[in-house]
Amino acid sequence: MDEALRSLTERVRAEAGASTEYDRLLATDDLDGLAAELSAPGQPLWARELVAFRLGVAGDRRAFEALVLLLNHRDPQRCASAAYALARLGDSRTARAAAALATNELRVAYALHPIRLLVELRAPEAVPALITTLGRRLRPHDPYRRVALACVEGLGALGDPRARLVLNEALAHPALAEAAVHALARLPRDGV
Repeated sequence: MDEALRSLTERVRAEAGASTEYDRLLATDDLDGLAAELSAPGQPLWARELVAFRLGVAGDRRAFEALVLLLNHRDPQRCASAAYALARLGDSRTARAAAALATNELRVAYALHPIRLLVELRAPEAVPALITTLGRRLRPHDPYRRVALACVEGLGALGDPRARLVLNEALAHPALAEAAVHALARLPRDGV
């Protein structure tokens, strides 16, 4: 069992209590049955998350909408498991959805996992979304330093020269300066 699935199943088992439904959803290999559970009325959140995760890592695109909702959840563990499954889903809509979540100022507190997912996907939407999000985080007294740091590190990992300006601006912020130096060092030199 891979680490992401193990972590999810331990957490969800605790939420499910002594539910036999948990054991059934974990054991079945019937993707159609899992997809039916995903849209069944009255399902608890833990069941929807487990089903969406299992469908996502199996590459079943019926999990897309549920995983995107979980990617924007207030619980960071749910966001992390959704990001993991979305990265393996192989759905072309994933990067656009992650970029929309990462740049949504009303939900910026939950942007960390969409940002990390964008970096992992290395999609065309990643650099513009991270530049936009980081630029907004460079305002005085912005409370979302973890989001800003994820953007700085992500832009360094992506190595796109379009990030140079915003990374230079990040140098003026003590909490971001060291990461910005490392990120800038990973960008191609001008004229090379």
